[in-house]
Amino acid sequence: MIKVLVVDDSALMRKMIKEMIEEDKEIVVVDFARNGKDAVAKARDIKPDVITMDVNMPEMDGLTALQYIVEEDLGKVVMLSSLTQEGATTTFEALELGAFDFVPKPGGTISLNIKQIKSELIEKIKLAYYSKKNKKESKSKNIQIKTERISLKSNSKTMKAVAIGISTGGPKTIMDVLPFLPEDINAAVFLVQHMPPSFTKQYADRLNNACKIKVVEAEAGMTVERGVCYVGKGGYHLTLYKTDKDVKIRLTQKPNHQFIPSVDVMMESVLSVYKENTIGVLMTGMGDDGASSMVKIRNQGGITIAESEETAVVFGMPKEAIERGGAEYILPSYEIANKLLEFI
Repeated sequence: MIKVLVVDDSALMRKMIKEMIEEDKEIVVVDFARNGKDAVAKARDIKPDVITMDVNMPEMDGLTALQYIVEEDLGKVVMLSSLTQEGATTTFEALELGAFDFVPKPGGTISLNIKQIKSELIEKIKLAYYSKKNKKESKSKNIQIKTERISLKSNSKTMKAVAIGISTGGPKTIMDVLPFLPEDINAAVFLVQHMPPSFTKQYADRLNNACKIKVVEAEAGMTVERGVCYVGKGGYHLTLYKTDKDVKIRLTQKPNHQFIPSVDVMMESVLSVYKENTIGVLMTGMGDDGASSMVKIRNQGGITIAESEETAVVFGMPKEAIERGGAEYILPSYEIANKLLEFI
């Protein structure tokens, strides 16, 4: 059983969250906490597997409690954040402090329609539990990477396109890559992070403040430029099209996909424009979004890099790319930027 501590200052919310997540037979709520101070004390005593953490609470808020919990390794934390600009800012702060992931909380402090997020919350509680369990059980492996390509530093003036797909654990892990790319990089970067529509603008702004390259939320009609990272806008697929003079951004809601924006849709569009000058990077995340496109990029002469299990918060998307033969290089997140620069 996955032992969960539910933290919320509302008795009604605590009751609703318990009833909702215990519909899954693998999950049991072992206790409640009404604020951050109470949460830290109970986490020390109970040692839960996963903690669902509200943000705005009296005495000690969720962010402060999170810092104690991460420092003492008292359990994986899934934040419940409101779908607002303020909620987005708090969410990114939480992820940077070490929260496993977040679930957008519909409504305000008292969210009567919270059952809308039942399946997502259950899924992320399980991911948090199994990621911790797998990290403990995994043994270090020497992965033999077979490649026919001779690695040479590129002196080509041809502009490259770096297509990065990332999901669960992404906002923290991407900081091992993007801030290490120089502002004069001979490439445009396209980044799809699975995230709610109201969060991607804040995400792009935070990355822009942390990076040497310019980072923007992709908007329809933007001209693609070197040294710029285009972040997929929540609720739209990030695609490209060529004009007589340049390459531009197109946003679309088709095709229907589990994730919008989708890594696969973005990567295939980038590949259609940049051909063998495409570099695909697939990082932490559940599922297989991007795996099939990594195979296509590699088959058409592009470079492909998958994050290794060593650093992946959830070894789902990169694992799928590796198993399908779509990963030419398999690297921990902190080695990806240097590998990119070998080919740009």
